Amino acid sequence: MDKTSPSAAAAVADIGDGASVAVGGFGLCGIPSTLISALYVQGASSLHVVSNNCGTDDQGLGILLGAGRIARVTGSYVGENKEFARQYLTGEVEVELVPQGTLAERLRAGGCGIPAFYTPAGVGTPLAGGGIPWRHNADGSVAIASPAKETRTFEDREFVLEEAITCDFALVRAARGDRHGNLVFDKSARNFNPLAAMAGRVTVAEVEELVEPGALSPDEIHLPGVFVQRVVALTPRQAADKQIERRTISAPAERGTVTG
Repeated sequence: MDKTSPSAAAAVADIGDGASVAVGGFGLCGIPSTLISALYVQGASSLHVVSNNCGTDDQGLGILLGAGRIARVTGSYVGENKEFARQYLTGEVEVELVPQGTLAERLRAGGCGIPAFYTPAGVGTPLAGGGIPWRHNADGSVAIASPAKETRTFEDREFVLEEAITCDFALVRAARGDRHGNLVFDKSARNFNPLAAMAGRVTVAEVEELVEPGALSPDEIHLPGVFVQRVVALTPRQAADKQIERRTISAPAERGTVTG
């Protein structure tokens, strides 16, 4: 089955207003930037996004956020995005903050058909007891707070019940992929991409290199094609467009300094 789409625009054309979308990436590493840009041009709004973070002020999901197209974010990190923080504190966007490992497992569980699971992360905190602001009023007061979650004791240790996440769509990026949707990710760009892909009912993958079926060894495939419905082959220019969230370099040594 050939799952390739003719363009990123065609691949995201049916994402409608109010859709839930799981998005891979960590910071700006491994984000499906071409698909996000296509979704921005497409115009869908009131989106419910599930992603580790929401990009930066002008990159990744930050371009959708800045345009007022995201209504709710489930993630673990506000990060470098000042606009994200501003919208959250002024009630323009609803935010559910989740421990990073719990977010990863909620996505994986959704992809595996597991409705919920118990974890020790968050026990004894407002994450379990409720009261974390999800949405603020314009004056900064709390409009919607998180509910209390069920807890249970196993072998004298308390755990909190977390529900799995599934989304209408998922957008991910892979280093290599074939026409059947089998994907290979490059090093740390693997991050949340396989998990987000598993959680989407319709998963769209942009791939830096498209290969023919059989070119990928079964042993090197990180995500089997059963989880992927659409594949978009990137142009060389799109594949090379990889932004850095924060550039850090070492200070040059002073001239004449002797070390040894």
